[in-house]
Amino acid sequence: MRRRSRPALPVFVLGLILTLLAASPALASTYRYWSFWDGAGGTWAYASQGPSSLRPADGSVQGFHFVVSKDAADQAAPPRADADFAAICSATAPVAGKKRIALVVDFGTPAEAQAGETPPQDTPRTACAQVGPDATTAEALAEVAKPLRYNSAALLCAISGYPKQGCGEPVADTAATATATAPGKPAAGSEGGGPSAGLFAGIAAVALLGAAAFWQSRRRRGR
Repeated sequence: MRRRSRPALPVFVLGLILTLLAASPALASTYRYWSFWDGAGGTWAYASQGPSSLRPADGSVQGFHFVVSKDAADQAAPPRADADFAAICSATAPVAGKKRIALVVDFGTPAEAQAGETPPQDTPRTACAQVGPDATTAEALAEVAKPLRYNSAALLCAISGYPKQGCGEPVADTAATATATAPGKPAAGSEGGGPSAGLFAGIAAVALLGAAAFWQSRRRRGR
């Protein structure tokens, strides 16, 4: 009695799918948006809350950087200024019933700007906001950097009117975005703008294994 072998083609297809899924981070989009940072301890860290919900304590430093980035936690660059509360708020005397929040607003570089727009200034802007004890970062920002613009989902789209249009849309991975990332980090689009060489190698390997298994299956059936 002829022994039936299991078809190998579905195994090949499954392997190919798994390879593509494993490589999915390489296919992530790049976005242009205002990133939000917390300057706790004088070191920038990507904020875990949005500026409309975060209520920083007196003496906090909050930063905003207009960037082109693939992934906020991995590739977004922090503001290009120190998270130094004393330097920013030294000229603002404490007031009873108020808190002082140091703010850094980095408009980014011309390479990060949308077509037809230019950053309002080349270097980051700093300001000390004096607001109520329960004020959010967004309220502190509104005190020193109007006009602000938000979309219907409460995403911060513009600070001091920049940019004039758009709000966090995906952008094409081009050489122009290569300067948008922090020094020492991979440029946006240098890894992940499209399928990587590793992805193609993985697909090729799976394809060869699958083809060999399918050929062996056909040989067994022909016996």
